Amino acid sequence: MLPPALSTVLDRFARLSREEKMQALVSYAKKLEPLPPEIAALDRAAFTVPECQTRVDLFPQFHDGRLHFYADVNVRQSPTVAAFLAIVFSAVNDQPPAATLAIPDDIVPQLMQGIGLSARESGLTAMVRRLKRHAADAHATLS
Repeated sequence: MLPPALSTVLDRFARLSREEKMQALVSYAKKLEPLPPEIAALDRAAFTVPECQTRVDLFPQFHDGRLHFYADVNVRQSPTVAAFLAIVFSAVNDQPPAATLAIPDDIVPQLMQGIGLSARESGLTAMVRRLKRHAADAHATLS
């Protein structure tokens, strides 16, 4: 089942014009949670998503059966990436791994439809796959 917060955003974006979507993305980009110092101090090699055009590091934390993701991305250089992650994180952070696993495989084209940023889609899709891999690993520890 699609996380409710993600369903709400998809419904909203489906009704917006291209210009309105771009404005919404700028707004979402500003909502990306900053890295806590203990995450910022980690060796990033294992957390980098190499398929992205710009550097993006995704950090999972799993506590008490719930996942929380952080991302390190230059919001000024990559506001679309930051916005996409802020949208996804708002739906799955502090939820069980099943919420992340419920993200549809076609979330990127659904969200980015009509924006004209197809060059970003492979990197964004790679980020979703990475989040789902972390969620699958966390889910396995619950069994």
